[in-house]
Amino acid sequence: MAVPLQARPTWKLQAQDVTRDLDISTQEFGYLLDLCQKVKKTPTRYADALGGRYLSLLFEKPSLRTRLTFELAIKQLGGDAVTVTGLIGDREPIKDVARNLDRWTQGIVARVFFQRTIDELAKWSRVPVINALSDLYHPCQALADVFTLKEKFGSLRGLRVSFVGDGNNVAHSLMLSCVRLGANFAIATPEGYAPNADIVAQAREIGATSGATVEVVGDAAEAVRGAHAVYTDV
Repeated sequence: MAVPLQARPTWKLQAQDVTRDLDISTQEFGYLLDLCQKVKKTPTRYADALGGRYLSLLFEKPSLRTRLTFELAIKQLGGDAVTVTGLIGDREPIKDVARNLDRWTQGIVARVFFQRTIDELAKWSRVPVINALSDLYHPCQALADVFTLKEKFGSLRGLRVSFVGDGNNVAHSLMLSCVRLGANFAIATPEGYAPNADIVAQAREIGATSGATVEVVGDAAEAVRGAHAVYTDV
């Protein structure tokens, strides 16, 4: 099906890569949420948005939802994907992996054990690198979660979003995404499983501008008190 020219995206992110949530500005984040809504409402209008493009999917970690939804989304947008599993940089340097893939495909999506792998891929690749999960961040999942909240409430400003579980990659990305849109974020973790202190500090700095707060507590009941949405993890 031919796609009207007006449906083809002409806007581009300022950042080359999405290695972590804050690679995308708050204004760009809002634009992506609006674009998600348009694509979900009329998906056929974007059926050729990735026409003629191929993406590399690198999966060090096992995956069901992330792998299949990336593959399906790329195909639904008119592109195609090739998937490679196993450790990146184990058989040959990450630099060489990136320099080969950027000759063959127009983007690299990677689900890895360590953030440094994502950063190294982005350093050497001439095509965009997207973080599909690392030990520190899960930006694509946070985007989808925040989009769900926006669909439900219309706006995140003033909401209280609570997270109960390990202070892990999902917690980090959700925290950063919520506070930049004005949602107060509370997280309860077991002792020894608190979120990364530097990321909490970043979120609080963002909240000072957006008017949102960040609470880190040890009691789940305290975290969820008055919440509009509760997110749970291991």
